[in-house]
Amino acid sequence: KIYLPMRIKNIKQITWGMLVVLSLISCFNGIEKEETIDAIKHQMEVYPQSTLQDIYKNFFQDRFGPGHLIGDTVSAGSYLREELASEEHFSGVVYEPTGSNGNFYRVNLSVVKDTTISYETFLDALVRSAAGAEPISIDEWQKEWKSIEAIVDRMRLQLPGYEQDKQEIAETLNSGNSVMHHSTAYIEHYNPHYRIISKEIFEKELLPLIDKKKNNE
Repeated sequence: KIYLPMRIKNIKQITWGMLVVLSLISCFNGIEKEETIDAIKHQMEVYPQSTLQDIYKNFFQDRFGPGHLIGDTVSAGSYLREELASEEHFSGVVYEPTGSNGNFYRVNLSVVKDTTISYETFLDALVRSAAGAEPISIDEWQKEWKSIEAIVDRMRLQLPGYEQDKQEIAETLNSGNSVMHHSTAYIEHYNPHYRIISKEIFEKELLPLIDKKKNNE
């Protein structure tokens, strides 16, 4: 047998440990990158008129939920009633997960309009989703968005107004703000009417109501 000095053994153990950690980090980063790419591809397949601003909004909603939109329950309820009264029919996808993690769902107001879900149940789910959201800091989000944006860069999607959107997003974040609206093109093509509901609340409480309505049709 060859006996190595204790210091060399320790160095070998530390080096091996570092390699394992680096390998795991690389693996997780690869998974995150793949999920991000899939989320961007889904966005462009379902909403081909999307701009970088709309991609940003999708990932932002996945991190921040609806909390930034709700000042109080009364206002949230008032806005919801006004929007429900503004349209006879709400077209588009009934529900879909946000971003690459699916922490929240965009839920089309059509499910309230056609009484699949009652106004009271929907509003309660919305308010609780806002209260339970745990947003990250602007600095953390800015770093995360830069990683997402780098992936969008490499995908070469030929998005309209791309450089201008990049600049506007950067300026918004640098000013300490993080909220951006859908692009004009997105609104004109898809007329979005939805609310952001947490994954747990949606899948446990609202989705069964939607599935029940489907099964009865």
